[in-house]
Amino acid sequence: MATKTTWLACFIVAALLLIPLAISESIASSTQRSAKLLYRQQCSKCHGMDGRAQTSKGKFSHARDLADAKWQDDVTDERIFNSIMNGRNVRGNMPSFGNRFSEREINDLVKFVRGLKQ
Repeated sequence: MATKTTWLACFIVAALLLIPLAISESIASSTQRSAKLLYRQQCSKCHGMDGRAQTSKGKFSHARDLADAKWQDDVTDERIFNSIMNGRNVRGNMPSFGNRFSEREINDLVKFVRGLKQ
């Protein structure tokens, strides 16, 4: 009987230790904004939902056509990441999002941008 009681006590202690960890991971993932949402809210104004930069603001600011297959083949994930993180002031003026998005969100946006290739 003592071994069953000891085993049960160990199980309860382990469960109590793991519950807060599971809850915190669940909260973290629910507060993580999706790349599609971030793109729609912040990027589509210039790049358009399809990535082709055919919006009036995109044309005015010379936004990059993110759907362009040649550009997609030539650009690295690191360069896309850096452009989102630090902004760009080469062809147009893209603001920096490093202070608004987490590193994970920017990595998710890089994957989203890759999905715009036509």
